[in-house]
Amino acid sequence: MVDLESEVPPLPPRYRFRDLLLGDQGWQHDDRVQVEFYMNENTFKERLKLFFIKNQRSSLRIRLFNFSLKLLSCLLYIIRVLLENPSQGNEWSHIFWVNRSLPLWGLQVSVALISLFETILLGYLSYKGNIWEQILRIPFILEIINAVPFIISIFWPSLRNLFVPVFLNCWLAKHALENMINDLHRAIQRTQSAMFNQVLILISTLLCLIFTCICGIQHLERIGKKLNLFDSLYFCIVTFSTVGFGDVTPETWSSKLFVVAMICVALVVLPIQFEQLAYLWMERQKSGGNYSRHRAQTEKHVVLCVSSLKIDLLMDFLNEFYAHPRLQDYYVVILCPTEMDVQVRRVLQIPMWSQRVIYLQGSALKDQDLLRAKMDDAEACFILSSRCEVDRTSSDHQTILRAWAVKDFAPNCPLYVQILKPENKFHIKFADHVVCEEEFKYAMLALNCICPATSTLITLLVHTSRGQEGQQSPEQWQKMYGRCSGNEVYHIVLEESTFFAEYEGKSFTYASFHAHKKFGVCLIGVRREDNKNILLNPGPRYIMNATDICFYINITKEENSAFKNQDQQRKSNVSRSFYHGPSRLPVHSIIASMGTVAIDLQDTSCRSASGPTLTLPVEGSKEVRRPSIAPVLEVADTSSIQTCDLLSDQSEDENTPDEEISSNLEYAKGYPPYSPYIGSSPTFCHLLQEKVPFCCLRLDKSCQHNYYEDAKAYGFKNKLIIVAAETAGNGLYNFIVPLRAYYRPKKELNPIVLLLDNPLDDLLRCGVTFAANMVVVDKESTMSAEEDYMADAKTIVNVQTLFRLFSSLSIITELTHPANMRFMQFRAKDCYSLALSKLEKKERERGSNLAFMFRLPFAAGRVFSISMLDTLLYQSFVKDYMISITRLLLGLDTIPGSGFLCSMKITEDDLWIRTYARLYQKLCSSTGDVPIGIYRTESQKLTTSESREIASQSQISISVEEWEDTKDSREPGHHRGNHRNSTSSDQSDHPLLRRKSMQWARRLSRKGPKHSGKTAEKITQQRLNLYRRSERQELAELVKNRMKHLGLSTVGYDEMNDHQSTLSYILINPSPDTRLELNDVVYLIRPDPLSYLPNSEPSRKNSICNATGQDAREETQL
Repeated sequence: MVDLESEVPPLPPRYRFRDLLLGDQGWQHDDRVQVEFYMNENTFKERLKLFFIKNQRSSLRIRLFNFSLKLLSCLLYIIRVLLENPSQGNEWSHIFWVNRSLPLWGLQVSVALISLFETILLGYLSYKGNIWEQILRIPFILEIINAVPFIISIFWPSLRNLFVPVFLNCWLAKHALENMINDLHRAIQRTQSAMFNQVLILISTLLCLIFTCICGIQHLERIGKKLNLFDSLYFCIVTFSTVGFGDVTPETWSSKLFVVAMICVALVVLPIQFEQLAYLWMERQKSGGNYSRHRAQTEKHVVLCVSSLKIDLLMDFLNEFYAHPRLQDYYVVILCPTEMDVQVRRVLQIPMWSQRVIYLQGSALKDQDLLRAKMDDAEACFILSSRCEVDRTSSDHQTILRAWAVKDFAPNCPLYVQILKPENKFHIKFADHVVCEEEFKYAMLALNCICPATSTLITLLVHTSRGQEGQQSPEQWQKMYGRCSGNEVYHIVLEESTFFAEYEGKSFTYASFHAHKKFGVCLIGVRREDNKNILLNPGPRYIMNATDICFYINITKEENSAFKNQDQQRKSNVSRSFYHGPSRLPVHSIIASMGTVAIDLQDTSCRSASGPTLTLPVEGSKEVRRPSIAPVLEVADTSSIQTCDLLSDQSEDENTPDEEISSNLEYAKGYPPYSPYIGSSPTFCHLLQEKVPFCCLRLDKSCQHNYYEDAKAYGFKNKLIIVAAETAGNGLYNFIVPLRAYYRPKKELNPIVLLLDNPLDDLLRCGVTFAANMVVVDKESTMSAEEDYMADAKTIVNVQTLFRLFSSLSIITELTHPANMRFMQFRAKDCYSLALSKLEKKERERGSNLAFMFRLPFAAGRVFSISMLDTLLYQSFVKDYMISITRLLLGLDTIPGSGFLCSMKITEDDLWIRTYARLYQKLCSSTGDVPIGIYRTESQKLTTSESREIASQSQISISVEEWEDTKDSREPGHHRGNHRNSTSSDQSDHPLLRRKSMQWARRLSRKGPKHSGKTAEKITQQRLNLYRRSERQELAELVKNRMKHLGLSTVGYDEMNDHQSTLSYILINPSPDTRLELNDVVYLIRPDPLSYLPNSEPSRKNSICNATGQDAREETQL
């Protein structure tokens, strides 16, 4: 054992480090074997191969030298022809022998020796065992033909004047050029387009054909007409262009045969080249080519990355992007992995877009395609998700990878990313601007339940329009609605503004009111120069600084506005607006005299619980003059500002019964303890003090804690908000939080019912008959890749069913495509809807981006399309604050000191204010609220046919209870089954004489028992009523029967089913002299109540709360 160990000596200590320092010196006295790798590369042949072939740069130099050598040989041939004197005679010896001077012969011999040596060397280096493959190559054969005769003439001087077809070296030059281009691409690590290579090959082939034909004909005609090179060039051009004048023609049979051979070669070679060029051209048209580096450095462009490009998406982007004047010189590069659609191709061929839009087929995950789009030089990159995908999470994953790829390739390029699901938003937190679809969608659905038509308000604000829509309509509401839809949000620095410069050092509410009074603009927010947060209506305590950035709503921005002096304005307005309304006073004098008789409405004393906040004076007191409004103070008086600590519930619980106090004690205000996804903004809201068990969340099933099985049994004091969805996703968090925001009084909190399946029985159990709003968002399972517009099919049909069953139910939903809005509350014979359809087509022909705005469901805020918010992402390129302002309005973000969106309703007791300007002053002077618009509801004028139908329906009434009293006890099942068969929705041409109703009535008359004469009269009357009943009455009977079967009360359903024909619309920032009407809903931006919390003096806080308790209960009224 010891002997064996001694046979294998241990490794010396110096082996590990010393040998690395000394190299081979450590191996001199060692018997170990050194192994050398890559031994073949040390041979002379491998070194030559590395220099001539493998090394990219040296190989490129060799091929460039070879190309120059071939061109030099062709040039020497032309010189020889030009220096040669034409000999007389037609002997064939002139074909084989030429006159060549000694210096020229020496140059040609030198070129031939170098070319032949290089060819043989390259053949030897590229030899791989088959020598005939090297010898029979066409370039090698041409090299032998052109070089060997010159080398032989060195040893045989009599052959110095032998003709050698050196002009064939042009084909070798073409071959060297192709190899040189390939090596050039490898050397600089850049690949030019295949189109460029193919064009280069085609041009070089054509030049080689022409040059060969010129030289061949000139030489063969030495025994004929003795043509010079110019005549040969003329003949070749005329011949190959198929013109054929005939003034220059070959005479010898050899030249004629040569011409025939060249034409045959051209007919074979050129079509192949043209075919390959055409194929590459078509492929380039599909892929889009490249955006050149020179254009990227001299022009401004943005990149749009999408997974699939549809015509609606393209037109929305182009119309919104180029609506801004300063973006007219920008180019749009579209990067899409799919082939261009036929409709998209047709649109991009329009001259207006063909010069601005460049389509590239490629993937954002490939650096090569990003380089084609010059992403590193782009001004911005827009990455949009495919919302029509069935798997929306997968679509988000693709968007995330695109954003990562763009950020990795061009870290300085601004990113504008659209994401679908909120839980995926934190992956792209690095992007400059992010719009999450489900966040905005659920927030707008929630605010539509609190502030009607909030979705329409936001949509109109984020769209670019000049307010010209509907101006040619004969209806007044369409003109007002269209004109006010042109209002947008703009920004300007206070000291640079004509609107707001004079309000430096004054309060925000003072600046907002007087700017609206003087210029008609609505100041909604500010931002400090040293702060990136935007504050919406920071309140009367905020003092305006010269460097503040003001955000305002107006038809156009101040830079594009023209200002008139007061004299011109008076002259232009004296004839049209001097007397306004029944007051017979000038509007301007009304506004100017608002503060003459000031009623102190900022009193902090307790008010009575009866009546609204603003009431007219008592009729008996004749000394009291017309009521007026307190002026807006330049600097707010802190002692008169209404403040209240929202963390204490004393203001809301004062003067309430003990039962309500006990129930309200279950609520507390704070932040949600859990967040459903990363990146959600914490919101201060109402919370339950104790967590409810999961079993109690099922409304339709009882548990050990309660025995209720329907919504009616719970005894909710406020009306329900029902959400019909397929799944309870994380986006519902953004629906619940705005409805439970801290600034909403507890008595106004509506119960929220989540309905995951919506058959009729479940609808009735969850309390649809006494619901305030029904929100429908169940369309994700109907996403169809075959036809995108069918993605809304399930939602539209479900909403239509609800509309037919519960005509007065407030249904709010969201669609993928704006064009599908025409199917909401669809009536096939509604003349008014047909007129709106014609108006929409006319507005679209005029180039309007908001042609769908006059659809009644959209104008009333019953439906919106989340694709409309794509324009929010596009606008953020010019207005980087739009996403922040929209999130603040929707309650998605909360910033300390920033206000929130709410609404108030105009009652009869508030009509004394009369105009929007007086309302603006009243709100600014009392509560600090800033109004931004009006939601107005008017009665719709019905056509003659519709009025007759409603009148007939009101006259016809069917009493099912009377028939149930007279029917036999053995027939209830039979009666109910026949009734279900009769509730068909198909309308015949004569709805009063339908076949099913007649058959059912006859069946009853034959099978029913014999009754007395009085009972028979009832049956006869019932049968006549059955003939005449309408479809709506059949649906009403169906719902009532189901409610009775489920044990639910039918009280309230008849009132809910009363259909009142009304239309609603929005007036954004109306003019100051706009008259207020009854039931107008005013949109307000209310200051943050938490910003008024005093930091000290707790005793004073309690007194203020007691004084303003009544104001908190009446904050939705004037």
